[in-house]
Amino acid sequence: MTLTELRYIVALQQTQHFGKAATKCFVSQPTLSIAIKKLEDELNVSLFERSRNKVRATPLGEKIILQAQSVLDQASIINDIADQGKDPLASTLSIGAIFTVGPYLFPHFVPKLKQYAPDMPLYIEENYTAVLREKLRSCELDAIFIARPFNEPDVVCQNLYEENFVVLLNKNHRLANNKTITPKQLEKEQVLLLGEGHCFRDQILEACPGLKRSNGSDPLQSVVEGSSLETLKYMVASGLGVTILPASAAQLTQYGSDSLVTRPLLSTASKRTIALAWRASFPRHQAIDTLSKAIRECRLGDAIAS
Repeated sequence: MTLTELRYIVALQQTQHFGKAATKCFVSQPTLSIAIKKLEDELNVSLFERSRNKVRATPLGEKIILQAQSVLDQASIINDIADQGKDPLASTLSIGAIFTVGPYLFPHFVPKLKQYAPDMPLYIEENYTAVLREKLRSCELDAIFIARPFNEPDVVCQNLYEENFVVLLNKNHRLANNKTITPKQLEKEQVLLLGEGHCFRDQILEACPGLKRSNGSDPLQSVVEGSSLETLKYMVASGLGVTILPASAAQLTQYGSDSLVTRPLLSTASKRTIALAWRASFPRHQAIDTLSKAIRECRLGDAIAS
């Protein structure tokens, strides 16, 4: 049994496809298939059920694969410990952020981090919460910026800042004269939301439950989806509706700010908490502390509040 074989079965469990698992592991499909069969022969068990269109772990295979992931996690710590002995701020740090945080956090945060750790290379990724969660667990990322709630075994979360939600609309919109806007007032509007998979979409629907009605259930209401907050802002600037943004994303200079306005969303759920999450076993504590320090020095929360 080798760590390589364990990586193969974990990859096959994640992808449920031999070709995709081989690509993920940077090997040919026959190489991966032969190695997994060899491991099954060695253990004298079937780890996967194989059919024409799908690969699925057996009940016993699921238990073995779960333990394999734990072994891989522990093995990766050996390299981290070695790096820590050299300089915890000199080796690459891999960080991720959800799509609605990264574009507004990284421009402030990365320059500040570079002041404290100029020799630490960074790998940066933006993705959905579910993908970042998996990559954190599999040690592909060292730390991630996510929105709470975020609960994961053996993962530490540190709250960084809170930000309120605001409604973005054309200055000539009938609601623009209001000092605040309630979820009820949005139920008859064409509201632009992010697509499925974005946690911010779920947070908006929690703050504005009236928007959960499917398109067509109310002829006066329409929910239109966009791929990013920046796309939604352009759509509002083009007169296609209104949208809801986290305060950090409410910069309007490039959209003709004289024609757009924001108003606070008046709801008990109209705010979110951004947190930093990392594995409890991650040994480069100084790198995590430096991340936190850089965020505090950005004073992003103060900028949002103002």
